[in-house]
Amino acid sequence: MMYKMYSPMSRKPKIILGIDPGYGRMGYAVLRCAGQDAELVTCGCIETPKTELHERRLSQIANEIRQLFDEHKPERLAMEKLFFSKNQTTGIGVAESRGVVLAIAGAFGVEVVELGPNQVKQAVTGYGAADKKGVQDMVKRILKLETVPKPDDAADACAVALAGALL
Repeated sequence: MMYKMYSPMSRKPKIILGIDPGYGRMGYAVLRCAGQDAELVTCGCIETPKTELHERRLSQIANEIRQLFDEHKPERLAMEKLFFSKNQTTGIGVAESRGVVLAIAGAFGVEVVELGPNQVKQAVTGYGAADKKGVQDMVKRILKLETVPKPDDAADACAVALAGALL
């Protein structure tokens, strides 16, 4: 399978920031894409303590996301759309954390692409109903990594960034 990366006609590297949104744990990944190649620059997880005040948790997310924008200067933000689960309280926190990320992207003038979970799976594996292991294996293969990024939130953010690059 051939993977067509963001701006395939250009050899100039494009920086994509992928976000797997969360309130307690937010995965992030930065990719450098040039032509048909994608390279993982960094990935990780922003974790906010459950014992901290709500506004301070959002502020921590904002500060760490702003640092990623300052350091890596992404040209595109790819973020997974909010998936509503049965826990509405968690959903509200995740929605607010997504809002923080979107506000920062807007302040930096960065293009935003929002993707549903099935769109991410389809882009990375070619199958919209792929399981988590299948997506992680393809992330590892496409990015030529020795191991799947950890924690899972970081691996998920890598998949979101790849999907954002493949559009």
